[in-house]
Amino acid sequence: MAKVTIDGVEYDQEALSLEAKAQLASLQFVQVELQRLEATTAIYKTAQINYANALKSELDKINQ
Repeated sequence: MAKVTIDGVEYDQEALSLEAKAQLASLQFVQVELQRLEATTAIYKTAQINYANALKSELDKINQ
């Protein structure tokens, strides 16, 4: 029996109503998507920093 803890209370997933199961599935989907988006954002932020550093390096060549 799979358990899920919500607000500190443990529930048996099999005992949940169909609506509660659907809401739980939606919540879990959103949580996974948020994690994916956070990882993607970290990649973009890293790329942004690298592009900015590369641009600064090129601009330094012009100013020398």
